[in-house]
Amino acid sequence: MADPSIFGGNERKEKEREMERAGRLPPGQSLTLKWPVLHYGSVPRFDPSKWDFRLWGLVAAPQSLSWDEFNHLPRISIHSDFHCVTRWSRFDNDWQGVALKEIMKLAQPRAEATYVLVHAEQGFTANVPLADLDRDNVLLATHHDGQPLTPDHGYPLRLIVPHLYAWKSVKWVRGLEFLDHDVPGFWEQNGYHMYGDPFREQRFDTD
Repeated sequence: MADPSIFGGNERKEKEREMERAGRLPPGQSLTLKWPVLHYGSVPRFDPSKWDFRLWGLVAAPQSLSWDEFNHLPRISIHSDFHCVTRWSRFDNDWQGVALKEIMKLAQPRAEATYVLVHAEQGFTANVPLADLDRDNVLLATHHDGQPLTPDHGYPLRLIVPHLYAWKSVKWVRGLEFLDHDVPGFWEQNGYHMYGDPFREQRFDTD
């Protein structure tokens, strides 16, 4: 269970009821007005002169972009909710970054590509079906609520997949590997669900 201190008081309860009535609060979740920090391992250091973002696997056009090249890609803003598997939800987040649709234009996934293994710093991975990335509100975020991401929230680059549990919204992303089959990532190898739909409570591999 999540730490009760992250949630707040009467304002939170009123907002939570509002989100529940609107059908935006998944079952088993509680609303938080804060933004808790959760991740495995330490916060990696960022060196823009050495950083790159790679696209490889079943693609027609493999890519390796520098930090400067990535920041010259077209940018979008999205407004979405955020649901953590540890049972808290944060609503009405504003994200800015590069749309996954833009990334797919660069990489040109081949017809047989159906899954993506997201690669991050320190060897962390997460699996996501390609169709779930090919949505208008999925992006590689550099900013949150008008400010650059902080290091503990994934700076310089974080994947945001709003309709899945937040462990799929990988911090410190370094690349996408396009595959023709599903491969479990770090948390999926350690008992988490292969897909992770918060509205179906797909937290663990037994759900």
